[in-house]
Amino acid sequence: MSRGGVFLGVDVGTGSARAGLFDEKGKLLGSASSPIQMWKEKDCIEQSSTDIWLAVCAAVKSACSLASVAAEDVVGLGFAATCSLVAVDADGSPVSVSWSGDARRNIIVWMDHRAVDQADRINARNSPVLQYCGGGVSPEMQAPKLLWVKENLQESWSMVCRWMDLSDWLAYRATGDDTRSLCTTVCKWTYLGHAHMGQWKESDSRDMEACGWDEVFWEEIGLGELVEGNRAKIGRSVAFPGHPLGSGLTPAAAKELGLLPGTPVGTSLIDAHAGGVGVMESVPDAESKADLSDEEAIRRRMVLVCGTSTCHMAVSKNKLFIPGVWGPFWSAMVPEYWLTEGGQSATGALLDYIVENHVAAPLLANHAASQSVSIFELMNKLLSSMSHEQNMPFLSALSQDTHVLPDFHGNRSPVADPKSKGVICGLTLDTSEKHLALLYLATIQGIAYGTRHIVEHCNAHGHKIDTLLACGGLAKNSLYIQEHADIIGCPIILPRENESVLLGASILGAVAAKKFSGVRDAMKSLNAAGKVVHPSSDPRVKKYHDAKYQIFRSLYEQQLSHRSTMVQALQ
Repeated sequence: MSRGGVFLGVDVGTGSARAGLFDEKGKLLGSASSPIQMWKEKDCIEQSSTDIWLAVCAAVKSACSLASVAAEDVVGLGFAATCSLVAVDADGSPVSVSWSGDARRNIIVWMDHRAVDQADRINARNSPVLQYCGGGVSPEMQAPKLLWVKENLQESWSMVCRWMDLSDWLAYRATGDDTRSLCTTVCKWTYLGHAHMGQWKESDSRDMEACGWDEVFWEEIGLGELVEGNRAKIGRSVAFPGHPLGSGLTPAAAKELGLLPGTPVGTSLIDAHAGGVGVMESVPDAESKADLSDEEAIRRRMVLVCGTSTCHMAVSKNKLFIPGVWGPFWSAMVPEYWLTEGGQSATGALLDYIVENHVAAPLLANHAASQSVSIFELMNKLLSSMSHEQNMPFLSALSQDTHVLPDFHGNRSPVADPKSKGVICGLTLDTSEKHLALLYLATIQGIAYGTRHIVEHCNAHGHKIDTLLACGGLAKNSLYIQEHADIIGCPIILPRENESVLLGASILGAVAAKKFSGVRDAMKSLNAAGKVVHPSSDPRVKKYHDAKYQIFRSLYEQQLSHRSTMVQALQ
């Protein structure tokens, strides 16, 4: 197949819209970002689709300008975004999902936890569809959020014509085609993608009638009206990621983006899943296992998409039901493979919180600025010098008296407890920069122990994960990656290109433009490995982390015991 031209990927994350342009070898030519607005009030976190589209247009134009890429050079475009919920009326105008009634605020952000009660009530019904999301929906999924809007904002509920995942809305805004992605519907809407298993192959690349909705489920939870009218409000047709939508960019969208009308646009992916597509085939020859088939080799990998939160993506040819871990989702990331998706709801967000709320943060930030480095790079250097000063056997040992349970925004996997709280054990009256660095190290380790828990849990239920691939903002932090390698005991492969989510999104455009036969073919051509980080060979490091891991596991058990004690005390 001809593979010339430039592929454009757009990713709308939690705080910004980003665009990146890649050549036919997967090399990043240029990228740009534009901030997006967010409203936070307690558990309610909202955004504006109007604001996001303007940010997308700005990022695309800036990226094209920086990369000196003309509109006619862009042969395909793909969108990825957080799994936030968008509400629009019959004209495509925003409908408020906010207590404020502000029409701009028409998106419930993925991390919004207003629907914890609705999620509990949905899970209490034990519907058969719930076995495909780890045994129960999370308040971060769409069914609980939809039920919340119906129960609390009746006027908005009656006005909404389309409820869409953000990445599907972006593709709809660009093309006018309302076809939904198997990725979004299967992972966040309880859609049963395997209803299409014997129907089409990915290479057929067509939209399919949405036959995977479990109508009994929607009626049971009180949202039966969403499956009326051929399920128009939540999706009449679905397609594999990368399927070409409509007639490509509409003239209006093309003008706003600075691109050509008709430019092919691929069916979207959730941002974490785009990261998986952008990195999962990035295995250097030295790390590939010659005795394994392609199918067996890919099953041994887990991708960590490390941003505001972290998603843990692994695939298999057989469906594996893993309690507390989302999935199995058929064709939600790599077509015709079952996806297992673990996650931690706060990782980058947690590190920011720990740093920003420490009294030494302003001083450390000033020092970092004066040295033209990030505050995290400065803390990494500080920890290295502390390790030498204190004559530690290895840097990780600095945290021997400080233990962190990182569930500050609940536990997504594997205990699936949105009510879980964070724990910091070992606090003192110290307010120094060194104390902040120590707390930062212990938090990184707590996050890594959480990932180890997910990996061990998945392997105990049928996976054989022995290699990790990491991408996203936190993957650029050398200490973060080394601690993960040491704690989990696996090599961690980093991609050649930093922007794996944008690469994954651009792959959708490349497939839509027919430059590749399908997503997996494009992954093999455009994914490329960079550095490989190996676990420490020092047996003392393993012994140390094994001990801290046991303490980490006990912190949650203690929390459950404390919770039970207080419930009894209040009876």
